[in-house]
Amino acid sequence: MVNKETNNLKKEFIFIKSVSTIEKYNFYEYLSVMVDAWVWFSNALESVQSRITNPFFSEKIEELNTYIKSWDSFSKSMRKVPQIFDIWEISIIEAGEQTGKLVQSLQKLSDDLKKMDALKKKVKWALTYPIVIFSFLILAVIIVLTYVIPQLLPLFETAEVELPWATQALIATSEFLQNNYWYIIFVIFTLIVAFIWYKSTKEWKTAINNILIQAPLIWKVYKNYALANISSSLWSLVGSGVSIVKALKLTGKASWSSLYEWLFDKIITRVSNGSKIVESMEEVDPEWIYFPADFLQMLSVWERAAKLEQINIKINEQYMKEVDYSLWNMTKWIEPLALLLAWGFVLWFAFAIFWAILKVTETVS
Repeated sequence: MVNKETNNLKKEFIFIKSVSTIEKYNFYEYLSVMVDAWVWFSNALESVQSRITNPFFSEKIEELNTYIKSWDSFSKSMRKVPQIFDIWEISIIEAGEQTGKLVQSLQKLSDDLKKMDALKKKVKWALTYPIVIFSFLILAVIIVLTYVIPQLLPLFETAEVELPWATQALIATSEFLQNNYWYIIFVIFTLIVAFIWYKSTKEWKTAINNILIQAPLIWKVYKNYALANISSSLWSLVGSGVSIVKALKLTGKASWSSLYEWLFDKIITRVSNGSKIVESMEEVDPEWIYFPADFLQMLSVWERAAKLEQINIKINEQYMKEVDYSLWNMTKWIEPLALLLAWGFVLWFAFAIFWAILKVTETVS
């Protein structure tokens, strides 16, 4: 009775209902070790659950175990918990159950999620640097406009001179910020709420893809990141025994890109009609914009020699390196851009203040 009450209290206070990639790959790794040691699946889930500190994940594993105890298969039970498991993960487990390679499928999922997590962290760390630079730049501008300029304003007001246009613009900007800060905060808050809402719509991914395609430096990072995910997912799915057509569909979804998902839908149509994968990719992307020539060449080796694992490992490693290089190249250009903007504001501020002071001193003399 006490345990049930405790569990109910825990469920009531679960505010963050999400599961990190780290928690998921640890879950699959622990489970593969248990199943490989011939531990009963339900007992294995209970053992894994005892290691998990995330209350939401723990609750869902308990729910998953309930379905297992009702004699559902693991993949069927996973389908009943869509908040946790992606469709491509379920397909790999389902293929592992059908081929008698469940342990290998669990370990493969763990390894792939580790690679994806490492890739996401690289992208996040690379984006953190420019965000910090621009945040400090914006903060410095706000401090100058709201605290420094008001201290200098009495000096200009007492002098009966016509201030330079740069000084007038600086003072006008400062006064606007001071007199309308509540309005500005409201607008920013409204934009954040609108952004969060828009992010949940279907149009969000399309809009983001259109923006990324137009930005040369970001586009390289985006494309290489998608291709690294595609190679990893395709290898996992086909290597686990999933049919080619289904693997291609799930690979498109696992790319986390509506653009590549749309391209894979067109590829699937051609493959279903008897075309080869590489041939279909060349037809939907004849100019090699989304699928580069080296990517297609390595995939064609797989189609001819059926060496899926070795080829896709090479593709994944190659595009992981490409992501590293394109991230380095992007950050290399962001730093001088931030410095240019900072120097632009400093020059405006210095020119406006010193020119105005020069005007005031001329009247005094």
